[in-house]
Amino acid sequence: MLADAQIDRRPAGVSSGRLEPVAAFDRLRALELAGADGREILLHAIRTILPGRVAAVSSFGAESAVLLSLIAEIDPTVPVIFLQTGKHFAETLAYRDELVAHLGLRDARAVAPQPQALADRDPTGELWYYDSDACCGLRKVQPLGRALAPFDAWISGRKRFQSATRSSLPFVELVGERVKLNPIADWDGARVRAELQRRRLPAHPLVQRGYASIGCAVCTRAVGAGEDARAGRWAGQAKVECGIHGSPGSP
Repeated sequence: MLADAQIDRRPAGVSSGRLEPVAAFDRLRALELAGADGREILLHAIRTILPGRVAAVSSFGAESAVLLSLIAEIDPTVPVIFLQTGKHFAETLAYRDELVAHLGLRDARAVAPQPQALADRDPTGELWYYDSDACCGLRKVQPLGRALAPFDAWISGRKRFQSATRSSLPFVELVGERVKLNPIADWDGARVRAELQRRRLPAHPLVQRGYASIGCAVCTRAVGAGEDARAGRWAGQAKVECGIHGSPGSP
């Protein structure tokens, strides 16, 4: 657990006044440049710089428990958004419920696509098969945009080791007019596994079956020895991201 003294600590120059997202980003980025680690930056974002204005987004996948545990230590009332695409593994849905209860998360939110949008654009449920980008846009990007509307910052569990496209990931980003936090960006697989064990966190049941990165069932496979951790996502396609971590201006 984080000590109370850490939780209450406020970086110099931060008042109790409301900061706009750009100013908040500047404060948090200054902490990163001064050598603060991701957990300390996360703590300040939640407790002192953007209190009540931060949400987490979690897939409840293979490595999600570690970040959610860190968040629960700081403030278990932080909203945790889960994108209910309608295409998840049954194991993921069960694991989500188990982890929410285990960590005592008090505001877990499942956000689904709008029914009319599904009826209009994917009436057969097969959009993923012939246009995975459109499917992700419909089932993930658009619902997340609605879910994040009340918040000025969101927390991501992305890590640099996961793929070449994430190798230079900072702890703090400004995407559009919203702050994005990647507090465990510098963790590698060994550290994640060690922390899962140390904290005695339940594991996603598909991990033992070779799933290193877990998304929708229709677009995820197990990975082989020596493969990139995300090689099982959209296998056989050039696609490496669902779109929620896209270009500036996206959620």
